[in-house]
Amino acid sequence: MARRKKIYEGKAKILYEGPEPGTIVQYFKDDATAFNAEKKDVIDGKGVLNNRLSEFFMTGLNQIGVPTHFIRRLNMREQLVRSCEIIPLEVIVRNYAAGSLSKRLGIAEGTQLPRPIVEYCYKDDSLGDPLVTEEHIAAFGWASQQDMDDVLSLALRVNDFMSGVMLAVGIRLVDFKIEIGRVYEGDFQRLIVADEISPDSCRLWDIETGQKLDKDVFRRDLGSLTDAYSEVARRLGVLPKSNVSKPTLIN
Repeated sequence: MARRKKIYEGKAKILYEGPEPGTIVQYFKDDATAFNAEKKDVIDGKGVLNNRLSEFFMTGLNQIGVPTHFIRRLNMREQLVRSCEIIPLEVIVRNYAAGSLSKRLGIAEGTQLPRPIVEYCYKDDSLGDPLVTEEHIAAFGWASQQDMDDVLSLALRVNDFMSGVMLAVGIRLVDFKIEIGRVYEGDFQRLIVADEISPDSCRLWDIETGQKLDKDVFRRDLGSLTDAYSEVARRLGVLPKSNVSKPTLIN
C-alpha cells in the first residue's frame, strides 16, 4: 500500500494526510530530543509507548467532555486525529516548581505551588519557544481574548483530569504542556486539545520516591527512558505486564 502524503515532520511525530477529509494520521517516532533538539537520540519503543499513552489520556478527556482532536488509534504507532488549526502557543500548566520555573524564580524543585500556574510560550524552535504574556498574544493576533479564556478553561480541566488519574497510580503530575487547535463547524469555531499528551510533554514523579518517569530521564541522563515510560504505562494498565520491558514494535 502506498504511503500517504506527508504533511509535516516534527521532532517526535510525522503527520500524514488522513483517509477522509478533515482527518490526519499522526505517526509517533522513536526520536528523543531535549534542549531545543541540541541533544538527540533514538529510543527503541518510545513511539509505541507515547501513542498508547496519548490515546489513553485523550480518550479519557473526550469521555468527560473535554474536546480533543483524537478519533481512534490505527496501530501501534499511528492514530487518526481531526485536522485543526493550531494556535501557535505551548500552554504549560505547573503544579510544582521544576525546570525553567525553578531556574527563573529560584524556587526549589518540587515546591508545591499555591495554585496551578498557566504559562504560554510562542511556538518557534528557532527562537527557543520563548515565554510570552497574554499581552503579546493579543497584540500579535495569535488568539483573541475569548480564545484565551477558553484556552485557560481547557488547560485547567485537563490539569484536574490528569492530576487525578496520575494520583490514583502513585504519580505526581508536576507540570505538562498541551497545544490547542481551532476547528470550524459551519460559522462556529471551537477550541480542542491537540498534539499529544504523553511523558514527553509532562513531568511525572513517583509520589513515594520522587523518581522521574518522564523526559527528564533523557534530559538528565537518569537511566532508561523506555523503562520510565513503560512504568507509567504499566501503572495505568495501558500495556500488559509482558510488554513492559520492551514493547512489541508493530506498524
